[in-house]
Amino acid sequence: MDLFHALSDEGNRLSALETKLARFALENVDFVVNSSIVELAEKAGVSPPTVTRFCRRLGCQGYSDFKVQLAKLAYVGMRYLTPEAPTATAEEVAQDIVSKAQNALFELHRQLDLAAIEKAAQLLRGADFIQAFGASGNSAMIVNELHNRLFRLGCRMNASNDHNMNLMISASVQPGTVVFGSSFTGRDMGLVHCLELMRQRGIPIVVITQHGSPVAATADVVIGIDLPEGKNIFRPTSTRYAFLAAIDILANMVAYADRNTSLKALRSIKEELVRNRDGDDRQLLGD
Repeated sequence: MDLFHALSDEGNRLSALETKLARFALENVDFVVNSSIVELAEKAGVSPPTVTRFCRRLGCQGYSDFKVQLAKLAYVGMRYLTPEAPTATAEEVAQDIVSKAQNALFELHRQLDLAAIEKAAQLLRGADFIQAFGASGNSAMIVNELHNRLFRLGCRMNASNDHNMNLMISASVQPGTVVFGSSFTGRDMGLVHCLELMRQRGIPIVVITQHGSPVAATADVVIGIDLPEGKNIFRPTSTRYAFLAAIDILANMVAYADRNTSLKALRSIKEELVRNRDGDDRQLLGD
């Protein structure tokens, strides 16, 4: 039973009174879950028999069952039941996206553990090989971006975003490797399992994730990022701007940890790009 869609009445099956009840239930979940049928009827301005018919129309066995199903529905978070009114125009959307990105960067700058960044940079620069693990959309993007930043600094590195591949790599990783893990929530238990395997083998682990999370608990160095999510579920998360900025800071520190190696690799890449693509040195180092 999809109670949310039943309450939304996309098929126009509910009567006027039942529609009123549905709207009231979605807007007052806590009250409904903790009230009696008489209390709900009085508050919503309907009769108790109307509430009973309403519950059965939705596919529930009765009012008690309806309250249980409504509580389960609310478990995913109220912003997915009554989302923030979305911005309407391109100008409003642009303002919303840019301001949230700016806020994420300001908050990152305020909370970033610079000692952790320095320690992570030294570990990565001193590694014979760097193995980066991500999963899902955002974390896959982050480890791919780290790979994109570090290979041009002369680092030997691989990024993997498949849990089965991550598991096999974890079982075969060699000494001299440093592992970098990314998880926006810190609750990716597949990643936790891989990191724990390598921790048992004495492989140094750097993670970028939320403080106090299961992923953070596996690591030698934690680059912690803890940003609140807004109520607008339609807007892409602005946390990824903070993660990307942290990766840029980390990569810059890796470059400075061995300037000669970084310069040699960067110069070789730029020579090929000038010769085969650009004709001069004014373009980006990449595309």
